[in-house]
Amino acid sequence: MATVGIRNPAEGYVKTPHPIQGLPRVVRHITGHNDEGKSVFLSTDIGDHHRELANESGIANIIYSTCGHPVELTGDLDIHYARKNEPGISVKNGSVCRMIDFGPGALSPMHRVSSLDYAIIIEGVFKMVLDSGEERIMQRGDIAVQRATAHQWINVTGNGLLPARILFILLDIKDLQVSGSKLEGHLGTLEQDYSGLPGHKPNNGLKHGEENESLFDSEF
Repeated sequence: MATVGIRNPAEGYVKTPHPIQGLPRVVRHITGHNDEGKSVFLSTDIGDHHRELANESGIANIIYSTCGHPVELTGDLDIHYARKNEPGISVKNGSVCRMIDFGPGALSPMHRVSSLDYAIIIEGVFKMVLDSGEERIMQRGDIAVQRATAHQWINVTGNGLLPARILFILLDIKDLQVSGSKLEGHLGTLEQDYSGLPGHKPNNGLKHGEENESLFDSEF
């Protein structure tokens, strides 16, 4: 997570497994139903997928991801998919719930994701900067509704001396047209963090509802 020409202060900070030192461990509780149709807790864990970000400056914890919309819960197909597949930064016709722990002073590159994102500050203070130069200071409990805009995150917690955390919920979108032109996404150095992950998958002309079935048949 570095910006070209600017050294990331958090570079080399991550020395231990998830979570970053100084932040509490995230616990995930998944619910479902028993044979009587009663609601039950199916599992309590710390998630299935954790990934160090570039230059050991942060850690991404995937809380959950889905493919297809509406989501198929019958037979716990969604749970099997989420456990088996670590998503790219977003998922075609799906969603990603990702918690990112930022090292002290960590900064992302300026980037644009083709998704609608809800970014919720869980711990710490961040400066959110847009490519227009506009910026906002966001504190714990603040939420950014990120509509496929180019942006950068800078962890300014404790004057850049403390770790911080953001919860991201990413939803796929249709192609975005601005002033008559399609707006493309770009990840900058984030590309190396998500390289090789499934992310956006073509539906190969399948009709709505068939895509979920195809994905599960081919991956399990």
